Amino acid sequence: MVKPASKNLGILIGLIGVVLFSSKAIMVKLAYLYQVDTLSLLLLRMGFALPFYIAILCYLEYKKSSKIGAKTFLWLLLFGFVGYYLASYFDFLGLKYIKAGLERIILFIYPTIVVLLSYVFLKIKVSKKQRIAIAITYLGVLITFWKELSVTGSNVWLGVLLVIFSAITYASYLVGSGWLIPKLGVLRFTCYAMIVSTVCILIHYSATTPLKTVLNLATPVYIYGLGMAIIATLMPSFLVSCSIKTIGANSFSILGSVGPISTIVLAYLFLGEKLSWLQLLGMLVVIMGIIYLSINKQKP
Repeated sequence: MVKPASKNLGILIGLIGVVLFSSKAIMVKLAYLYQVDTLSLLLLRMGFALPFYIAILCYLEYKKSSKIGAKTFLWLLLFGFVGYYLASYFDFLGLKYIKAGLERIILFIYPTIVVLLSYVFLKIKVSKKQRIAIAITYLGVLITFWKELSVTGSNVWLGVLLVIFSAITYASYLVGSGWLIPKLGVLRFTCYAMIVSTVCILIHYSATTPLKTVLNLATPVYIYGLGMAIIATLMPSFLVSCSIKTIGANSFSILGSVGPISTIVLAYLFLGEKLSWLQLLGMLVVIMGIIYLSINKQKP
């Protein structure tokens, strides 16, 4: 049983992690102004972060000599592959065919997928509070992006399918991390998962794109790449893992609804995008869902 103080701290940590992750979209949009391709940005994001993960992991392995079993290591490879590699890649591909608003709506079906996977594979029951919180936050996201739900253009359904795959792979990562983190610890699990994801991206990039492409980009692109690595990858990856350890994958998945909301606010602040009253109402509903999740009922 998680203590109320620990639960609320876990929710706060998770929210900070989600907001930092959402800053990636702003930096990507700013970098796109310099005609950079998606895969190069993905490589810069993970490549700049890689030395930090390796250094932290080396320190942890030096201080803690316990070995990882072969079965656990294979699970690490799997969840590292699907988590920050496949999920990101499917999402970026899907955005080629559908509007960002529609993408966010589809992507945020992942809380339900997390709940279903946790129930099927880990036999974790869904509480009434979690079901209500999911419903409230879904409603808020729908209100926020209601005007962006028009589905037009070629290959739209291909884009929809790709983003659904992204939601499924990310949900699988969350469920897997909720199971593996207690075995390995927050820092150790995160470092291994992110290193695996980076290696996957490096292999993909080297197989499809000349290496000189990433070496001949505009200087601001490298600055945004470093920002994505530290602010939108390194820091939130540890915060998210810590939050999952504290409150569980099911509850954390609900916090993810803040992601598209924080993206709108950051876009308003840094990109000058307009903010409508309908979007403000949707944000308020999402916040209500998070507050409801964090309320601890006192027994008489």
